[in-house]
Amino acid sequence: MARETSRRGGRRGQGERRPGGALKQLDWRLLENPYEPIRVLRDHHVERISEAAFRILEEVGMDFLHPEALDILAKAGATVEPGSERVRFDRGLIQEALAKAPARFTLHARNPAHNLEIGGRHIAFGSIASAPNASDLDGGRRPGNQQDYQNLLRLSQAFNIVQFIAGYPVEPVDLPPATRHLDCLRDCLTLTDKVFHAYSLGRTRILDALELVRIGHGLTESELAAKTCLFSIINTSSPLRLDGPMIEGLIELARRNQAVVITPFTLSGAMSPATVAGALAQQHAEAMAGLAFTQLVNPGAPVIYGGFTSNVDMKSGAPAFGTPEYSRAALAGGQLARHLGIPYRSSNANAANCVDAQAAYESQMSIWGAVMGHANFVMHGTGWLEGGLCASFEKFVLDAEMLQMMAEFLRPLDVSEDAIGLEAIREVGPGGHFFGAAHTLERYETAFYSPILSDWRNFETWEEAGSETATQRANRLFKAVLADYSPPPLDPAVKEELDAFVARRTAEGGAEAA
Repeated sequence: MARETSRRGGRRGQGERRPGGALKQLDWRLLENPYEPIRVLRDHHVERISEAAFRILEEVGMDFLHPEALDILAKAGATVEPGSERVRFDRGLIQEALAKAPARFTLHARNPAHNLEIGGRHIAFGSIASAPNASDLDGGRRPGNQQDYQNLLRLSQAFNIVQFIAGYPVEPVDLPPATRHLDCLRDCLTLTDKVFHAYSLGRTRILDALELVRIGHGLTESELAAKTCLFSIINTSSPLRLDGPMIEGLIELARRNQAVVITPFTLSGAMSPATVAGALAQQHAEAMAGLAFTQLVNPGAPVIYGGFTSNVDMKSGAPAFGTPEYSRAALAGGQLARHLGIPYRSSNANAANCVDAQAAYESQMSIWGAVMGHANFVMHGTGWLEGGLCASFEKFVLDAEMLQMMAEFLRPLDVSEDAIGLEAIREVGPGGHFFGAAHTLERYETAFYSPILSDWRNFETWEEAGSETATQRANRLFKAVLADYSPPPLDPAVKEELDAFVARRTAEGGAEAA
């Protein structure tokens, strides 16, 4: 009976908050992966896929849909097919270019405490990006808007486990397209102090982004060129194409030593062969071509190899994520990136339509693939639903819990003499318990992971408290975090300069003025 009473009191419901209203969470820290990566490919399999990728680039080629890119590639020795945008690469050219890419680099945040080390055993988790819709239990599913966009930025700032802003967490479609990037990037610089992303949708938007970053970080142009503060995802238009707006953004970023993440969108069965091996060969070819091109623009420019290979539902054609195929491709992608000596990007993805068990188990499969594939840069870490079509506020919290648990899993196990606790075992002896042991009392507050969302109370206590599901608790928690949010410090003079730049470029017409 005593045991049952103790259980009934149990651990209190999680998602608690410390005095002052701060979210009870893990401290910010740079994460490193202490484990050996899972190798789904043997060494000769890596070589076989690499050989296939080189043959794709030599025999089939890849389209670069921009005259400046064709000129750069032709001058470097690539074969540009006359009268077309088709480029074929000698493997020696690719290998020589890739040898100049850095194996690791630093991404600088506005707040230096939030700088990220990219490469090696480091791993960083980012927010969701690019969803056209948002949802929560209160407002349902809706087109993206600026208020939701800003609130997702606030959550990204508040949760330590979200280490970078992966893009617009939701697309604010209520803002004019020509000037949307100005408002959104200013929000990134004022509502957060973490590393963030700018979309490579043509030269003008990237040049505006670079200027906003320069102002926000208080740098000169030459200082910005010596300090990587911005990154952009460059998606190939699989199969085997790189379009003009992406190329323009890539060129401007690379010339200024800002980070470029080359990410083929190789959905097996749709935009690549209906086998994981075939999709990986195509992914590797497209990634190598984009990475090499970046080095031809500016040798030594920071780059990341992006893996986003998954499969489609062969019955409907719909993309599937968090599948066994997706996770194996994520693991294999890490091997291919390490084969090149280049940092690796993966994602937390799922195809669920609501925050349910499917959303959790598919995301967990994706996260394991990223972590054990030794990804250095994990996109879409918090909030992704519907294969990326929806940013969910409740899923944001659910993902933050899973990523925090993963971060704690990555903490090396303490096997010191003090941790083993022989003295405590002697003190308690056979048949006793450790609740009152000095060894326990010294550690009871910090010994084990404390969740932000899980509820560890017994059934009766949980039922008496309202029988809240994890999704309902996540709804309550994200609203509490937003209520407690306060923006990070920013020099008023910098804020004034940002506002003046946005006002001027808006008056000029933004991207339409190009």
